[in-house]
Amino acid sequence: MVKNPFISVISQEEKEEKSGSVEFQVFSFTNKIRKLTSHLELHRKDYLSQRGLRKILGKRQRLLTYLSKKNRVRYKELIGRLDIREPKTH
Repeated sequence: MVKNPFISVISQEEKEEKSGSVEFQVFSFTNKIRKLTSHLELHRKDYLSQRGLRKILGKRQRLLTYLSKKNRVRYKELIGRLDIREPKTH
């Protein structure tokens, strides 16, 4: 799994306190998404993992939408740190 500078900023004590924060949840989902994506490159017909990936993508998308409406600055900072492209808005 790829180490991210975002996690190194959070100490162990802060991690326990802020593990419910939107940013931490999005970070956690992003790691899971990257892990599942690399798994699916090897195992293309693993349909249960594909379903799990779609569910996690949906959860992350809902959290990012919530954060973009609540605090646009934190949203932009998180997108930049995690190197996630900004979703298209209709």
